[in-house]
Amino acid sequence: MLLGEAYQYLASPAGRQDPYPAYAALHAHGPVVRLRPDFYAATGYNAINALLRDPRLEVRGRPDGAASHLIANSMMKANGPDHARVRRLAADAFSPRRTDRLQEVVTTEATALADHVAQLGRNGEAVDLMAEFAYPLTIRIIGTLLGVPAGEHQWLRERAQETTAVLEPFRPAGPTTTADRAALELEDYVTKLTRLRRTEPREDLITTLVLAHDRDNDELSTRELVVNLVFLLLAGFETSTNLLGNGLGALLDHPDLAARLRTDPDLADRYVEEISRFDAPLQLTSRWAPETIEIDGIGTIEKGSHILLFLGAGNHDPAHFAVPNRFDPFRDSPQSLSFGAGAHYCLGSALARTEARLALPLLLKRLPGMQRTGTAVRRDRLTFRGYASLPVSFQN
Repeated sequence: MLLGEAYQYLASPAGRQDPYPAYAALHAHGPVVRLRPDFYAATGYNAINALLRDPRLEVRGRPDGAASHLIANSMMKANGPDHARVRRLAADAFSPRRTDRLQEVVTTEATALADHVAQLGRNGEAVDLMAEFAYPLTIRIIGTLLGVPAGEHQWLRERAQETTAVLEPFRPAGPTTTADRAALELEDYVTKLTRLRRTEPREDLITTLVLAHDRDNDELSTRELVVNLVFLLLAGFETSTNLLGNGLGALLDHPDLAARLRTDPDLADRYVEEISRFDAPLQLTSRWAPETIEIDGIGTIEKGSHILLFLGAGNHDPAHFAVPNRFDPFRDSPQSLSFGAGAHYCLGSALARTEARLALPLLLKRLPGMQRTGTAVRRDRLTFRGYASLPVSFQN
């Protein structure tokens, strides 16, 4: 596959369904390739790691609609002191202490949902693991963290999925009506919830950030408070759901490895790390060069250039991972790039890992005869890679 063909393939529906053939082709052209004078693609592990950590590069938004504008004003697209200030205030919500406190919630919810799946498929009927397990589990957990009432979780899930469509790199310029409407509805919802938490505080993230805002408006403006709460909802839900769903897909395709995890849940950390490498929930991110810079091992990046960092390709770099297309939880290899690196390392990575580490062995134990049935459907996304449906059957 030629360089241009590989890149065009990633922009196609087939590429969104399975980007890995294009990644393999791009690797043959080097760790960083220049596609146009001001446009680069990075696919090598070392190159992506270096670019993610380079403080001279910036993140930028594409504010061409309400959804893009919301994300462009969040910590995801903030740089330097602004990013550090907002991230510092939000970081406590995803600290190991808070994540540990959520373990009981994850186990309780995962157990209830596993029993629900077992009941639905008790006579051998097909059950969609995404609709009945992965989606409801992850939205319940992020909803609990934020302090969202349980009856509104489904509504939030739908709006979150619609809003994140604007993070796709190959979408054409122009109206994004569905995403924009969803983003505005989320902003309005979170604004009302922040007002409620001032009179009815709770042990949740919204209350934490509302109190930080009210103590010192210079630390967090009202606008920053709302857009970053929405962003944390979007990122926390998407990353956790896709990690869990992609993990279930990999385990269904490797029943021998699923059996080992079923009998030894202490292996879960190894499995989750390999799942995040093998089929990353977040496949790409980007950086911009505000000035011409030299980067060791990469060369010159011209001023104003846009760099796409294909995290999924870095995770399949044959220079760093032996037989990268093989799912092997027992490999001895570097940490994956799936949650980024440097200043913008994913705040919710510990929560996503915790959910998968607890939920996967629990479901495998509850449904030992689980196997694929029918046709699984991937979401038509490249940035956030995951399943829309994953039907299985089993015998209780």
